[in-house]
Amino acid sequence: MSHSVVSDYESGRRKSPGAQVICRMVDAFIALDDANGGAVQNKYMPSRRLDCIIAMDEFPEGVDEGVFIRAIQGTNINPVKTPKKRIYGYTVVDSLKAILSLSSQDYMKIYGWSIERALIFTDVHYGRSPMVAIRAHPLTPAMVVYLKPDRTDPLAIKLAEKEGIPLVTTEMAVDRLVDRMNALKEGK
Repeated sequence: MSHSVVSDYESGRRKSPGAQVICRMVDAFIALDDANGGAVQNKYMPSRRLDCIIAMDEFPEGVDEGVFIRAIQGTNINPVKTPKKRIYGYTVVDSLKAILSLSSQDYMKIYGWSIERALIFTDVHYGRSPMVAIRAHPLTPAMVVYLKPDRTDPLAIKLAEKEGIPLVTTEMAVDRLVDRMNALKEGK
């Protein structure tokens, strides 16, 4: 459709377009918004799933921090003792996609029903960016997990200490980790 045709519709020089034309226009606007990060769709469709969220669920009852860490074969690398926490949900986040696409409003969506959850970040090289984002945001998760990090930046550990968050690493594959989360949800 040419620019002049669209202009004619907008100015009233042409009759109202048919349903097919409207559908094509809406599809074009959606594709354009998707190409630019989906800000318009996210604004008007708050339940829209974000591309950076790989998996997300809630636990009917809280899971003890130690049980959670054992289930994912994790290691708590935060040397500061934090009060033992219960985990009420988890979100597996592709860290690079999150950094490139999340607005501050979108960031809140990764918390689901409760902030007492584990935020599990994939595609982490050093872990600084996820901890900087957590530190800068008013909501603090119960735990942060890095899946297969190359290494963990000392600043990330220091930020976790300041926030009182257990910082855990695991070498588990994403699909296996999600299977473990489902088993925890079922009480196994």
